[in-house]
Amino acid sequence: METALFIKAFGALFAIMNPFVNLPVFLGLTDGMERAAQRRTALQVTLYSAGLSAVIVAAGTPILKLFGISVDDFRVAGGLVLLTIALGMLNGSGSPAHSGTPAEQAHQAQREDIAFYPLAFPMLVGPGTITTLIVFSGRAQDSAGYIALITALVLVLAMVALVMWFAADIGHHMSQTLRTITTRLMGMILAAIAIEMIATGLRTLLPGLG
Repeated sequence: METALFIKAFGALFAIMNPFVNLPVFLGLTDGMERAAQRRTALQVTLYSAGLSAVIVAAGTPILKLFGISVDDFRVAGGLVLLTIALGMLNGSGSPAHSGTPAEQAHQAQREDIAFYPLAFPMLVGPGTITTLIVFSGRAQDSAGYIALITALVLVLAMVALVMWFAADIGHHMSQTLRTITTRLMGMILAAIAIEMIATGLRTLLPGLG
């Protein structure tokens, strides 16, 4: 397993899919549910997110080739998307890539089946997650690379499932200050990863920069 790829992939995926940052949304959308129903929703969200992520890892790069887009092109564009998300997290405005318009949010809150939409998509597997998975799957040149990426993804999804399973208990003890600190910290980590993506892509596309 490629340790460096695993660490970068884990850091990026955790920063974007951070279960502690998304916990308030989960609690808000499952408000009024019995504990058993809330935990059933948590498992469904995890399974949906895993399925979507698997499709992206398997088909992401071939789709790029179909449209004549190189991984480096997508790396630069994806880095800019991630940087936008990171700046939103640092500024305290949340992630624009994971939220919808006020009308969409109001509609989402009224839906009974919220496990797939909006919890799995686009809250957890949104543009930022899709970008990260495609970019890192492009870096995985062999089985060791894919093992590193899949292991990082499985660990993050396991943490998401665990936090959502105990959402009611964690939310009761997690203060707003702690949520803010977590969001800012993950925003800084995601910004650094985004800059690294952009720099790597530009060095390949514009060799003179190297």
